[in-house]
Amino acid sequence: MNLQQHTNILLEGKHEKPVLVDVYYPANQQAKAIVVFAHGFKGFKDWGAWHLVAQHFAAANMVFVKFNFSHNGTTPNAPLDFGDLEAFGNNNFSIELDDLDVVIDWITSGAAQKYIPAEELNTEQIHLIGHSRGGGIAILKAHQDARIKSLITWAAVNQFGRHWAGAVVEEWKKTGVQYIRNGRTKQQMPLYWQLCENFLANKEKLDIPAAVRNFTKPFLIIHGTNDPAVPHKMATDMHEWNDNTQLVSIENGNHVFGMRHPYEEATLPADAQEVAAASVRFISKQVQS
Repeated sequence: MNLQQHTNILLEGKHEKPVLVDVYYPANQQAKAIVVFAHGFKGFKDWGAWHLVAQHFAAANMVFVKFNFSHNGTTPNAPLDFGDLEAFGNNNFSIELDDLDVVIDWITSGAAQKYIPAEELNTEQIHLIGHSRGGGIAILKAHQDARIKSLITWAAVNQFGRHWAGAVVEEWKKTGVQYIRNGRTKQQMPLYWQLCENFLANKEKLDIPAAVRNFTKPFLIIHGTNDPAVPHKMATDMHEWNDNTQLVSIENGNHVFGMRHPYEEATLPADAQEVAAASVRFISKQVQS
């Protein structure tokens, strides 16, 4: 395979911060399906084994695009570190939807051809994958955007703001900030009140259960049965909300399917291989149909 990769491509964002993008594809002059991957909360495009996931899709003759949400807390100069906690605190779901839109616009406008020749791209076949909170964003975007042909979620949340009630919200509103500890880096990461304000002001647009219930495109839900961060029930609930969804449960799988950060092995762990293989099969079926 003549694997091509371009990393840390800088796209102009809609909210004063850039969106950083990586692309992987096999150069073979064949128009290929395009897979766009959205990372989760406290995540980033270079986390763990995402590069091996990208290579897996490229080996299956697909273009794989992964990116950093503009306000995920990393910076273009240090994309593996949370060096901009102010940006992290000012992130919200609407910004993330706009960031994903920037990436899809980049692909469909022809601007991506600076890095991927036109003959390698089938812009009629754009498929979204989202992990964790990125899965919730991907659900909303795929539901709203006709350019997206299918959707896959990995360990996705099925509702935003589900814990925002009562004393927690009152204290958050009063102080203007709450802090989330990052277990890996030990940082106290701020979430400013604007996150809740943005959600409350856009509840209909950000209603994941409604998007799932009304979803008409091919939709594959993948979730580990032993996920401590996002319960497996969130996946089974989505499957029950929409009979047209497909559910793959990874037995005893955790939230990151056996991956970790840093990840120094040359191959994906077994659970992640299963997730990637099931996703490739699903997308291949959509391309052939």
